[in-house]
Amino acid sequence: MKATMYFLGFISLFLITTGMTFKIMHWPGANISLVAGVFLLNVGYLPLYFIDRYKRSIQEKAEKPV
Repeated sequence: MKATMYFLGFISLFLITTGMTFKIMHWPGANISLVAGVFLLNVGYLPLYFIDRYKRSIQEKAEKPV
């Protein structure tokens, strides 16, 4: 799951950065890149991130001595 998170995070940030650069330079394809990057970030990366955080918190509570 970590590899998937890293991959989706990299691809989404790459698309957002590319879209912003294209937008600044007034090149075609900027909006598509920005929308795709934000979509991947919101639909792909963030849910995986929060699921991972939730699983870690459950694991830490189980390992914590009472």
